[in-house]
Amino acid sequence: MYKRKTRGFTLIELLVVIAIIALLMSILMPALQRVKKQAKSVACLSKLKQWSLFFSMYTEDNNSRFMAGFRAQPQANRWVYALGDYYKWDDEFTCCPNATKPWVDEYGVDSGAEGSSLGVGVTMAWGYMNQGHWQKPMKGSYGINGWVVDPQAGREPHPERGTPDYFWRGPSVAGAGYVPLFLEAQRYNGVPLHTDRPPSYSGEQWNDDAQMGRFCLNRHDGFAGCLLMDFSARKVGLKELWTLKWHRQYEQAGPWTIGGGAQSTDWPEWMSKFKDY
Repeated sequence: MYKRKTRGFTLIELLVVIAIIALLMSILMPALQRVKKQAKSVACLSKLKQWSLFFSMYTEDNNSRFMAGFRAQPQANRWVYALGDYYKWDDEFTCCPNATKPWVDEYGVDSGAEGSSLGVGVTMAWGYMNQGHWQKPMKGSYGINGWVVDPQAGREPHPERGTPDYFWRGPSVAGAGYVPLFLEAQRYNGVPLHTDRPPSYSGEQWNDDAQMGRFCLNRHDGFAGCLLMDFSARKVGLKELWTLKWHRQYEQAGPWTIGGGAQSTDWPEWMSKFKDY
């Protein structure tokens, strides 16, 4: 019986197919990466919106006041502790999807990434940290605007950067939609001033002289996820951070805004391409 001989692919045909697949992958991969980044940005805003419920519930349970802040007595009252019963001490929920790995792991091993000039620190979480009265060591990549809290008289945090009349203390204020409450951060809190310089690079180590840098992090292509004090969540441009109303005496047309005369060339190189505000 005659058996028909089948013909396979030649080497050239296989190489052509592989080349076409490689070309298609090179075209599709950037698009897939963009979709992945967009999905993480959406997830971050969704998570911040859930945080708005926790902050809202807390103020409803505490006479329309926020927590007292880290210098409160008899024990520190950071948001991590004050809201613990609401978010159930879930140290994944305290993290932006783009920054979940902490600088220091559960065993105390330091990655050395904090403040790294390579910029890797911006994609990492603060922690693990333990303040003693916390239920467990915690990590996170969100932080509170330290000016929103309701500190005890004489126990205001960072008195060198502001006076008692700077603090918002509760959410029922005019213009709450322009007041940052809870946002992307490389520290659990920060008390920015309108004169704070921008970071030299994304992820520059936080410091007490320019605390806006604790929030000015390029995790979402020139934007940061931000929960505002009217409990709305949106993306905020990194330069736009200087135009928000961080405290009651904050100058929204400060030296790092268009209104204050800032030019694109005034910003560090890594920020110069971002939209001006």
